[in-house]
Amino acid sequence: MKKLEKKHPLAIRWFHWINFPVLFIMIWSGILIYWANDVYQIGQGKIAFHMFPAWFYKPLVVGGTTIVEVGSHLAEGMAWHFFFMWFFMINGLLYVLYTAFSGEWRHLLPNRNTFKEAFQVVMFDLFLSKTHPPRQKFNGAQRLAYTGVIVMGMMSLITGLGIYKPVLFGWLNFLVGGYKNARFIHFWLTMGYCAFFMVHIAQVIRAGWNNFRAMVTGYEVVKVKEAE
Repeated sequence: MKKLEKKHPLAIRWFHWINFPVLFIMIWSGILIYWANDVYQIGQGKIAFHMFPAWFYKPLVVGGTTIVEVGSHLAEGMAWHFFFMWFFMINGLLYVLYTAFSGEWRHLLPNRNTFKEAFQVVMFDLFLSKTHPPRQKFNGAQRLAYTGVIVMGMMSLITGLGIYKPVLFGWLNFLVGGYKNARFIHFWLTMGYCAFFMVHIAQVIRAGWNNFRAMVTGYEVVKVKEAE
């Protein structure tokens, strides 16, 4: 027998679906900004190469890649980035406040069993174990991932403001070791979001329609044993 079981409150679903496109736009516009001065390289000396090749940027914009056009896309990227920054910040702040005051934090924050459960999830997902992790609202891997994303969001805001207004928010840069460190951390946090997106979407696909529907409607279908 199957029944509907409540899983995600309305507020959590709203925060999730608002954050998804906002974060996507932040990543896209951030890459446009980085394009104007892509300082980070892989390797050393003659074998060093940029993190992103020239062709990587072309699908992100309409037009070519001349110096003038790169400059115009920098302005465009900054306009989008700093406009949607407010949505990212407010949505994140409301999400943290809601989880704190509603008690939802109990389902999200790691506990003493989290790392053990996360290991079980990874082994099961890699088909190295047939033991299915215990059924719960958020498993150990999800607790670590979702809590980690909240910390990443806070660090993105701190380093982003430090980069945007290095004089006004110089004290934020001081906290992370200076302007260069702030930019470095901000860049790799963006790479972390990209990795999170890919893993998250892969997990949603693997979990199936029932899991996705729960984030849309708030309910999931569960199997229950009929009383004898």
